[in-house]
Amino acid sequence: MSIAPILVTGAAGGIQGSTGFHVTRLLREEGHPVRAFVHRLDERCDRVRALGAQIVEGDLHDFRSVAAAVDEQVVNLSQWLQDGGDQPTPHQVRHWLVEQIFDWADVGAVHLDATVFYENLFTWALISLSREGVIALPWGPESTTIPMVAAGDVARVAAAVLTGPVLPNGTVVRLMAGGFTNKEIADTFGQILGRSVDYVEIGEERWASETSALGVNDVVVEHLTHLWRYLRNLPPEYQAFFQTTGAFEEFTGRPPQSLAQFLQERRDMFAGVV
Repeated sequence: MSIAPILVTGAAGGIQGSTGFHVTRLLREEGHPVRAFVHRLDERCDRVRALGAQIVEGDLHDFRSVAAAVDEQVVNLSQWLQDGGDQPTPHQVRHWLVEQIFDWADVGAVHLDATVFYENLFTWALISLSREGVIALPWGPESTTIPMVAAGDVARVAAAVLTGPVLPNGTVVRLMAGGFTNKEIADTFGQILGRSVDYVEIGEERWASETSALGVNDVVVEHLTHLWRYLRNLPPEYQAFFQTTGAFEEFTGRPPQSLAQFLQERRDMFAGVV
């Protein structure tokens, strides 16, 4: 068991995965002391504090607040990046640059490169399901395959890395639970709802406009608009490589959740969906 607290950034959680909160919960369940780094003190901190974590307020753009909070091996939650600096989205370019800086600085960083979180389906798909009874997204035709993973499974790997043997500086761990076509995603929702659910492709301008209207910040809208465009334009032969990676078994001893398992466990979140 670790003695020094493990710093977890983004510990309060957000709308797309709340990986930081999941990591905090898993570490506290194993009895590890956690220093939870949050951007602001609000009601989300209450559930983090209830886990017994130490709350530290700060801004990752402020070197002084980060330096005061961290003195340990770094596990960097990144995204599924391409080799080299040519990335699908501006946000992923920034992620790639951060990884290069970490590696150059030789701080012992381990990079968890994860694909699209299942949680995105609750953030985006449930909107159109509630309103129109369909899944309306700019993800291309029904045959487009989307690589996905549960934030909770990513968090389990992160917790295992943080508490396990020190890995070499610059280690990259790829995290994908598999690929699912838009039709398979809609059919899985239909199985949970007990009725037929269709997938409907919409334009990225409509999606971006509706997403911005919900109050989602411009950086997220920009990133996801580019990401959806990249995924729907991938050739079928590339999409065939969207398979479950072995890191889950290697680090946690069990496979990641399937999409059906993920949705089944969250049936209560479908309340009110027509």
